[in-house]
Amino acid sequence: MSFAGPACAEPFDRAAWLADLEQARQAFHEKYANLDWLEGEREVGVDKLFADLAKRMGRAQNDAQAMAVFNRLARKTGDGHVVIEWPEPTAAATTSSGGAPSASFDLCGSIGYDQRQNEPGTAQALPGYAELASTGSPFHAGTLTVGDIRVGVVRIGIFQPQGYPELCRAAVHELAIPADKPCDDECQNRIVTFAYRDLTVTLEQRLQELAAAGATTLLVDLTNNGGGSEWAEAAARMFSSRKLVSERRGFVRGEHWAKQWRDLGGQLREFAKDAPAADKQRLLRWAAEADAALRQAQAPCPATSPACPRTATAGFSVGLVGSAPAGAFDGKEWGVLVFNPAQFPYHDGVWNGPLIVLTDQETWSAAEEFAAVLQDNRAAVVMGARTGGAGCGYTWGGTPTTLKNSGAVLKLPDCVRFRADGSNEVRGILPDVPVPLRADDGLALRARLIAEKLPEAIAHARALQAQAR
Repeated sequence: MSFAGPACAEPFDRAAWLADLEQARQAFHEKYANLDWLEGEREVGVDKLFADLAKRMGRAQNDAQAMAVFNRLARKTGDGHVVIEWPEPTAAATTSSGGAPSASFDLCGSIGYDQRQNEPGTAQALPGYAELASTGSPFHAGTLTVGDIRVGVVRIGIFQPQGYPELCRAAVHELAIPADKPCDDECQNRIVTFAYRDLTVTLEQRLQELAAAGATTLLVDLTNNGGGSEWAEAAARMFSSRKLVSERRGFVRGEHWAKQWRDLGGQLREFAKDAPAADKQRLLRWAAEADAALRQAQAPCPATSPACPRTATAGFSVGLVGSAPAGAFDGKEWGVLVFNPAQFPYHDGVWNGPLIVLTDQETWSAAEEFAAVLQDNRAAVVMGARTGGAGCGYTWGGTPTTLKNSGAVLKLPDCVRFRADGSNEVRGILPDVPVPLRADDGLALRARLIAEKLPEAIAHARALQAQAR
């Protein structure tokens, strides 16, 4: 089997493709975190699905048709984190002079900072929207009036700094990093740490500016947001003064997660050695929780046994601690080990008014996490369309399966985020105020449909806020 191109094409080897298909089937049974959801809620039986794919493979006449069978597998799951990556076609070897970068060298672009990650949203097209004066913030924001309600609007296009190249350029300048030289791992870590700090500070400033502009209800536009990182959990806490408890975490049994729990327990015990008495006690308690999770990860579980769930549950999406006030772990080097948002300099409740989160079918992953934690804690009303359904993805590189014959890489999510009602976040976030949007509708139509339902969403958000008092 080869991807060298027509001039070097090998005869079609159906048996090899079928072997890859069987390898993929086994991977689904052993590694796929959302298999119970796929077979239960989606009603897609994995073995039945693969039997159908094998029949289709039997009719394939070339590699392109065989690849289409595998691509169908990814589509049928309906899971945004089930991905098949195909090898690049063989190309002639290229040589490099090894000299200095060219005059057009873009350091930030070379390490993945790309404005195209931050796609435009929808709310800026709403009738009466007026953009706030620019303050150099990467976040578009503005206001509009609905009846006698002043609505603030803030756009979050992605939950990671790589979608905002201006943050990278600011870091390069402030940290005096040479802009004409390649950036190694240490350099990249300095930039991303600076960029996350700026991302946090500038979002807080935008929320303060909207309050100063008279906004009494806030709309967060997450349409066309592809996700990002766990910074979404810190961001969510800026939008509410309520105690937000994160989703429960599920994980696939096996060595991948066993290593994570083993390492975590060891790190916590190491920190406990020199910790003050109060910290020592809780560090050892958390280490014991990590040990219990480790035992679950190591527990033998036949892949085909319905009595033995493929996934186990321990902790929360943010760590062993599901909720903590901002700053609770300041000065604690180990804080991020138990509560991931502790690494970011955010403040709780920067916005403390009625809140609406706008979503569509192209709202994915970390953006769904943001919406879910606010909706589950009754801190926001979600309006728009049901989100794409990616849920939790891959931890520490995940557990990719390289198919032996084609060389394709099958990526399956190894973790689950369980909602407050016990459902898997991969189903997508269901809106409280549905809007009949389609991702491919024109901007004007999308804005009109949202505007028609906005008064209902505002009333709902204001009632939810009143209940919290």
